[in-house]
Amino acid sequence: MTTDQAMTRGLTRRAVRLPAWLTGVLGGVGIILLWWVLAATVFARVGPGGVQAIPTPPQVVAEIVDSGWSYFARNFSVTISEAGTGYLWGNGLALLLSALVLVVPRLEGVVMQLAIITYCIPIVAIGMLLVVIIPVPKPGEPSGTASFLAALAVFFTTVVGALLGLKAADRASLDVVAVYGGSRLTQLRKIRLIAALPSVLNALQIAVPAAFLGAVLGEFFGKVELGVGPAMIAAQQALDAPRVWALALVSGAVALVGYALLGLVARLVAPWAKGARR
Repeated sequence: MTTDQAMTRGLTRRAVRLPAWLTGVLGGVGIILLWWVLAATVFARVGPGGVQAIPTPPQVVAEIVDSGWSYFARNFSVTISEAGTGYLWGNGLALLLSALVLVVPRLEGVVMQLAIITYCIPIVAIGMLLVVIIPVPKPGEPSGTASFLAALAVFFTTVVGALLGLKAADRASLDVVAVYGGSRLTQLRKIRLIAALPSVLNALQIAVPAAFLGAVLGEFFGKVELGVGPAMIAAQQALDAPRVWALALVSGAVALVGYALLGLVARLVAPWAKGARR
């Protein structure tokens, strides 16, 4: 193969490369089509009670339309509130402890052990204990158990991401601050925070769907009357498969929107993290 042929082939491959958003759209369409085909053929049989366990996409869309905006807004507003509270508390504590480790390095082992413990303990076991400890919320109010589990779901990821980012600072820049009499706190403010920003933002982005999932799981234990969790339980007990799937899909959409919004914020705040486009 000559050099000209190799260059032509390389240009051809680059020309047919699809943008990331189009690849994602095509992947989503493919998944929906596969789901539709399987639901209409392999999983088309009706189970006990005359219920089809896996409804087709049109059945789920029809259920979303029939349930109405008020139904989803009423339930998701509670869960989003719980997830937001847990997100702020969990990430805030994780960032505070990570910054403290840079000022007092001896605390790194303690902070990492705490993060690992929160990650390894099953959420189900913690949820059972929280139901006994945290008071039952009033009807329509967010659940403290759900907020706690949402905070727990994001703590480990943010601690690890923040510590890795804070340690990624350029050693020469840190030495310059030290030579001019700067303290560890000055190094943290002037150098480490800027170097850690991309890693911290990525951790905060990943924490969005984790917080929502933790809030939904917490609602299964928190004895709440409104929220995605109680709505799913009611749909399961009524053998309403389309509504269960509708709630699951809307939950995924909400988590995806939050993830995308944090990704947009990351691009605006730290554009250098994505590198130069060629």
